[in-house]
Amino acid sequence: MGLDRQTTFEIPDNAHLPVIFGEHSRNIAHLQQSLGITIADRGNLLTLSGPEDQVRKASKILKSLWQRAEKGHDVGPADIDAALRFMHAPRHDIPMSDETTLIKTRTAYIEAIRACPMVFGLGPAGTGKTYLAVALAVSMFIEGLVERLIFCRPAVEAGERLGFLPGDMKEKVDPYLRPIYDALNDMLPWEILMKKMETGEIEIAPLAFMRGRTLSNAFVILDEAQNTTPSQMKMFLTRMGEGTRMVITGDMTQTDLPPGITSGLRDALNVLHGVDGIRFLEFTRADVVRNPLVSRIVQAYDERT
Repeated sequence: MGLDRQTTFEIPDNAHLPVIFGEHSRNIAHLQQSLGITIADRGNLLTLSGPEDQVRKASKILKSLWQRAEKGHDVGPADIDAALRFMHAPRHDIPMSDETTLIKTRTAYIEAIRACPMVFGLGPAGTGKTYLAVALAVSMFIEGLVERLIFCRPAVEAGERLGFLPGDMKEKVDPYLRPIYDALNDMLPWEILMKKMETGEIEIAPLAFMRGRTLSNAFVILDEAQNTTPSQMKMFLTRMGEGTRMVITGDMTQTDLPPGITSGLRDALNVLHGVDGIRFLEFTRADVVRNPLVSRIVQAYDERT
């Protein structure tokens, strides 16, 4: 554990104190219990006491909670647990869009994406498989390792059909792509995101828009891939051009395809197993980083089947 240490952490804006502390200071209590430290507060000034390495971790987590609160996000014990899991895995530093923020994660998933041109991330909702891929895509774009970022989803969800939805094409497809917008907005200021989309350096589009194209020098993510058909999946995978990296994410337990239609994701697992240059990474309910109840919900469904 190392020597005991005492340090202070100042929360710059008192307006965010209720969010960071949580109801009845539950976030602070959870952080103390998880790391075996004590935290005393005098307004927005927190005094952290305990083993040196644990105090250092607590400071980093408090900084990340502050950054989430500043962006208008809720903060809870699940966010603390997620940060601790990331700290306990093999490390890679991913630069974020603002100059002070770093995502530090050490997962086999990140290592696979860095090493392989094509990676499949499989597992239940809330494991961060899409969010982490978007973070690494933004990092590689900022570093100049890729020229474009392309994000797509099949526009098939919960039995809805685009033709019956109100509005023009953009208004029809935007709800399906909203999770990608949200992830990107966590990493890039909104005005920069809009500018890069206008220049075509960042593209967010339905899967159908990929047909007939060759995607070169790009980082391409296909999200919700369980909702593709085998022909759509083959179409997407064969868009890959020189210098391109692809990440395909999905949860095979949550397909919204009509009955009797084979999932393109399941088909790809069978067809591409053992192909050189392709990696398959599977997340489990233990990797869920949302509300802890999500992990228990996933477990209950797993046990029924």
